[in-house]
Amino acid sequence: MGKVYDQVCLFKRKYPGTITWCRLKQHAKVVEQHLNPDEEPLYTFAGQKNDDVLDIFSTVVVCLTNKRILIGQDHILTGYTLYSITPDMFNDLQVYRGIWFGKITIDTVKEVVVLTNLDKKSLPEIETQISSYMMEEKKKYGLVDKNIELD
Repeated sequence: MGKVYDQVCLFKRKYPGTITWCRLKQHAKVVEQHLNPDEEPLYTFAGQKNDDVLDIFSTVVVCLTNKRILIGQDHILTGYTLYSITPDMFNDLQVYRGIWFGKITIDTVKEVVVLTNLDKKSLPEIETQISSYMMEEKKKYGLVDKNIELD
């Protein structure tokens, strides 16, 4: 299998409480099809792309690469959907931990992406991976205030 699928399988084994409907291989394949030749998957996880905890049929694979965040979803009959978030479009990240599950909200210039039904133990890891990567990339773009000290 591809690197994206292997990484999402590792995530699922590490955090089995995350609700992901089947077809992870197909969702990962969508992301792998759109990786550029110079892109390398750094961190991959799966979740539900919606704002409703009860909707468990919107599974996506989220892949942080060395260039951007890719969110892929394969549809059973009608093709697929791919979202790409580049560091210059990234605004903010919000983490919410509930009783059983967690939620990550990625705010971009154009839209808000909500990922739900995540294992609550996975939230610190996901937040650290995305935030640290985006802050480093924004420095390259010159989008971070140089007067603010980042740890």
